[in-house]
Amino acid sequence: MTPQSQLSWVIGRRGLLGQSVESALALNSNLWHPLDPIRWLRRDGGASDLRDAVGQFLVAAGNDPWVIAWCAGAGTSSATPESLQLELVALRETLNSLDGATRPSGGLFFFASSAGGVYSGVDAPPYDERSPLLPLSHYGRAKLEAESLVTEWSQRNEASALIGRIANLYGPGQNISKPQGIISQICRSYLLGYPLSIYVSLDTLRDYIFAPDCAALVADALTRLRSESSKSGPLVVTKILASQHAITIGAVLGEMRRIFKSPPHIVIAASEASSTQARDLSLRSIVWPELDRRELTPFPVGVAITAADLRRKLQDASL
Repeated sequence: MTPQSQLSWVIGRRGLLGQSVESALALNSNLWHPLDPIRWLRRDGGASDLRDAVGQFLVAAGNDPWVIAWCAGAGTSSATPESLQLELVALRETLNSLDGATRPSGGLFFFASSAGGVYSGVDAPPYDERSPLLPLSHYGRAKLEAESLVTEWSQRNEASALIGRIANLYGPGQNISKPQGIISQICRSYLLGYPLSIYVSLDTLRDYIFAPDCAALVADALTRLRSESSKSGPLVVTKILASQHAITIGAVLGEMRRIFKSPPHIVIAASEASSTQARDLSLRSIVWPELDRRELTPFPVGVAITAADLRRKLQDASL
């Protein structure tokens, strides 16, 4: 395959992960965007818009190889079952619309799942791709159901798919109106000068990966998947995408104090949601480990970039 002969569509391209994945895929792909925006707030969760967009995309791809990267999702660990169900409906409609479309073009599908969501109830860290799955929240169960949808689609179409179980993602471009992304939320608390409530113990361990680093891993794993599939046939590969270095919430706050040169405005609070949060979500990947042998953005650098991006956005909003 020559550079730029692959057509790539990132569903959820405006999100934290999606914008980084699109930038990473643009290095070796032609990017495609739907003629009309996906109306996610429709009663069907955008499913009918996605069905139409799939048809347009396949016409544009013709017989060339293609990639669809599903990076969409308004769901968080506190999302309602109803909102999560709409996302599953949209994903199912997209996959059903792709039935029969992977040959002879060689289409690949990527689904962004959640490591924290699917491993949260196991209590046997560090977790790798062989670890048992036990989600505690509606969010985690929805991610696991979505993984099953992708696997079933791959099997019935003899198509290849990559499922990325992603660690705690952070970086520039996060939608801070959503109750997620503790790095961005703490930065926002500093910049706006209001306290932020934290509902877990400060010794809680999480793996944080900078969004552009994660996107580069996604792009390289898709390249590896295409190569392996061409030799051995269709594959469904599940890989953990993480820094593989967990740090405590307390350490995160310490780094924030160093960057902002003042103590954080934090309130330790109780919440029912804390029951769905594991204390230790350390992660290791044993699938294609050679892809993980790379320079990652150091955590202090990533946090500084995230804070600078958020400061610019807040300044622009005030103009």
